[in-house]
Parts: sequence; structure tokens; C-alpha cells
Amino acid sequence: MKTKLELRTYGKEVLKKMSEEEKKQKEQEIYLALLNSQLWEEASTIGCTIAQAHEVETAPIIELAWQEGKKVVVPKCTPKESHLDFHELSSFDQLETVYFGLQEPVPTLCPVYEPNSIDLMLVPGLIFDYNGYRIGYGGGYYDRYLATYANQTVALATEAQLVERVPFEDYDVPVNHIVTEKGFRL
Repeated sequence: MKTKLELRTYGKEVLKKMSEEEKKQKEQEIYLALLNSQLWEEASTIGCTIAQAHEVETAPIIELAWQEGKKVVVPKCTPKESHLDFHELSSFDQLETVYFGLQEPVPTLCPVYEPNSIDLMLVPGLIFDYNGYRIGYGGGYYDRYLATYANQTVALATEAQLVERVPFEDYDVPVNHIVTEKGFRL
């Protein structure tokens, strides 16, 4: 079995190799599967990162959530404590660019949300297995956050990001669902 580091490298390569046209096509299929699901329909507050260029784009999901009257909360990292807080976002103008080019909410403009007031959490990652375990960017922020989060989690990924098995530790928290261009895989 590959190590976490090998899988992380592989995941980045898979995402960067995809053509823009192929990426957009897969994203449309992922969006349709998610947005037509009962998970989406029942959620009134959605937790979601602002995707980086090579990840499944989240801006269309955020915009649709707003159109449907759902609340959207996005994470703000506190690197010194390896901690995440989610803040309500009502406009992309409330974002700032922080380290590594990440887009995060400006805390003074966006109220904080308690973890279990978020109905559905879209969890980012590079590689996922069929049990919901994931390889992220290595900071452990989401695993710490999800350790006390009790509601539904879903990862948006392409089929190329799925592998048979991801090595995991006792503190790793699997997602409840994975949605790819082929629909719900978990």
C-alpha cells in the first residue's frame, strides 16, 4: 500500500493532469448528483471550502445555495493552533487571500458558526477510499474539526481520486459520502 505522502503526491498529479474541459464536464456531473440528493435538499446550512484552482470548483455550489436560501459557511484556519472555525459567507467580497493563496472569510465581516449547526459539510481532499477515508494536504485541520462534528459529511471528487485503500490513523475521520461524476460512491 502507498504511504500518505505518496498518495498526496499522486492526488495532486491526478488533479493537475486533467484538462480544463474534462474538469468542467466532471464537475457538472458531480454538481448534478449532489444537488439532486436528499442530503442537499434537507440541508439549510452548508459548510464548504473555497476551492483552489485544481480542486472541484465550489463557487457554483455556493451560489446555488444562496439562490435556494441556504446559509453557506466557510473555514478560517488558525495555523498556530491547527484549528478551523466556520464563518457565514453571504458574498464573495467577504473573502481575503491568505497563505498559499487560500481564500478565507474575513472574520470581522462573517459570524462564526458552531459545528453542529452546520447541516452538511463538504470535506476537501486529494485522494479518497471507498470507506470514506481521505488524504488531504497534511495539516489535520478537518480531522480535528470532524472529531466533534455530528452531521453529514460529503466529499466531491473525480473517479481518478478514488483508490481502494487509504492508510489511516485512529484520529482520522472518514466522510459519510463521496460524490463523483458517476454519482454517489459511498
